[in-house]
Amino acid sequence: VTEIILALPSTSVRRIREVSALAAASNLRVLVVPSMAELAGGSVRASDIRPISVEDILGREPVKLDDAAIADMVKGRVVLVTGAGGSIGLELCRQVAAHAPGRLLLLDQCEVLLYQAEQELIAAGYGALITPVVADVTDAARINEVFLAHRPSLVLHAAAHKHVPMMEPQPGEALKNNTLGTALVAALASEYAVTRFVLISTDKAINPTNVMGASKRLAEMVVQSMQGRPGNITQFVAVRFGNVLGSSGSVIPIFRKQIATGGPVTVTHPEVKRYFMTIPEAVGLVLQSATQGEGGDILVLEMGQPLKIIDVARQLIELSGFRPDIDIEIKIVGLRPGEKLVEELQHHGEQYRTTKHERIFRFVASGTPYEALDGLLSDVRALLPQEKSACKQGLKRLVPEYVPYLD
Repeated sequence: VTEIILALPSTSVRRIREVSALAAASNLRVLVVPSMAELAGGSVRASDIRPISVEDILGREPVKLDDAAIADMVKGRVVLVTGAGGSIGLELCRQVAAHAPGRLLLLDQCEVLLYQAEQELIAAGYGALITPVVADVTDAARINEVFLAHRPSLVLHAAAHKHVPMMEPQPGEALKNNTLGTALVAALASEYAVTRFVLISTDKAINPTNVMGASKRLAEMVVQSMQGRPGNITQFVAVRFGNVLGSSGSVIPIFRKQIATGGPVTVTHPEVKRYFMTIPEAVGLVLQSATQGEGGDILVLEMGQPLKIIDVARQLIELSGFRPDIDIEIKIVGLRPGEKLVEELQHHGEQYRTTKHERIFRFVASGTPYEALDGLLSDVRALLPQEKSACKQGLKRLVPEYVPYLD
């Protein structure tokens, strides 16, 4: 025997992990038959047997979604996805398009990513539904023009600067895009009586140690405040989740490139742990959250158990047919500025309650009153031109739980 073909149902993540570990110990190649979901979607055929992937190993039991509720929220309506060219934004577009919206607006400031997203959706048969929009979420006149022309009823706000090390030396850019951009889109959503506005947030917003997380925490505060705007009828919801397997800048694509070039595979610290989800699972839960969030909610997706990054590196090396620390070196390079060993799930003082869905929890915490929002945003704008250390110290005054990394 030289190969094993797994024809197991997609619910058997734990079994796939066990069988693949046994096969690896005997130097057997492991292949997988596509899941029922992939076959039903028409993207693959039963004959498209593929090598086992890290998503098969690290994945979790598939989430059960209330498709009827999501379809009711989307069908026939105008949906705006900001950051549509990014990993999360594009998957939002795929899943929204599958629920027959009246119009799907793909908004991104990057023309290249937007073009790629448009072409993929056209190839999938959704060309008649989509409208690509090149725009920057910090450009008030342009974003107002989009709302005025298209009148969206659902806004999924995924546009953000998200790369932690890149944002550390230029905190003003993170604040401009993540906080002020969110404030602008949220204010227009309320002004144009959008039914629902969903902010894609992050577990890095919880007791943040980096600029990106602190800027996202401010974005959450903005969204909560906007719920109290006089005359507002929009339901504002923020959804937090952790690392997404295979998304831009995540460790999996980086590790794959390092393995392809012969290593070393770089890990910042042997004890670093992260929560992981697949892109389709995270986005499915975001849409589910949008159907049940009450105004002003911060929802968090149940992330399972955190995984050691060094273990993920070893598994990926083995899946690639190599032996860790023999064929491919694993090199410890030290924590990067603003990086935690383990991400947290809630702020101090936050309490969470269950929702109708077992993998979605609602955090209960007092938000910033709407009357104080203008002052908060003025303070943020005042930080933009400041030198990076001064900007971070000013940011700590706005987000007291933030622990800045200072040179």
